[in-house]
Amino acid sequence: MRLDLTGRTALVTGSTQGIGAAIATGLARSGATVAVNGRSPDGVQEAVKRLRAEVADAEVVPVPADLATDEGAELAVELLPEVDILVNNLGIFEARPALEITDAEWRRYFEVNVLSAVRLTRAYLPGMTRRGWGRIQYIASDSAVVTPAEMIHYGMSKTALLAVSRGFAKEAAGTGVTVNSVIAGPTHTGGVEDFVYELVDKDLPWDEAQRAFMRLHRPQSLLQRLIEPEEIAHMVVYLSSPQASATTGGALRVDGGYVDAILP
Repeated sequence: MRLDLTGRTALVTGSTQGIGAAIATGLARSGATVAVNGRSPDGVQEAVKRLRAEVADAEVVPVPADLATDEGAELAVELLPEVDILVNNLGIFEARPALEITDAEWRRYFEVNVLSAVRLTRAYLPGMTRRGWGRIQYIASDSAVVTPAEMIHYGMSKTALLAVSRGFAKEAAGTGVTVNSVIAGPTHTGGVEDFVYELVDKDLPWDEAQRAFMRLHRPQSLLQRLIEPEEIAHMVVYLSSPQASATTGGALRVDGGYVDAILP
């Protein structure tokens, strides 16, 4: 199957590293012009250089902006007035005992993980519907469905994304715009490596540490390993393509068989 996104412009939020960077690379390889986003202008420029080195002739647009703020979202839309594909990947996570999560932390997780995506959807969905084509995606998590005790604030934000995705899919009904969420399982990124070592013996080599983490803290996984960012990106690129035209309002799982449930 050839997924050709030539002529399409995609904005991937939080795309200087990890899953976001893998998604940006996958979209660029399929021919899309890709906007790389992060808070730091220097970090964005470094990510743009890496992407251009990985994908020959890639069309890349730097969008340095803090999308967790109104001002950052306005700047992003000013730099990139129209997009055909919006991938809401920006997110934060950390372990915290449930009763120690402060009001400020609850608000921060909602602002960064949920409201940033809502703002951009409000900004870009009308243009997509006028043009009769568009793709909006939200990178959710298995934590939306099987909320870990050590990070319920994160789980709350990812559950909210499932509702946001379904609701905006209904708003876009019949317009040629599809809206979906991707339920990502435990994924191998630098940030996740730090998280794993918060929960297992820091002296373990990485391969042993990740296996111990999966065995002790994510035993439901059928994959029995962390997912690579590129494996999440493959699903996102497909959902961004013309071939996914009849897939909307869905919550698609790339979780390694972690969620033991049938989602609506």
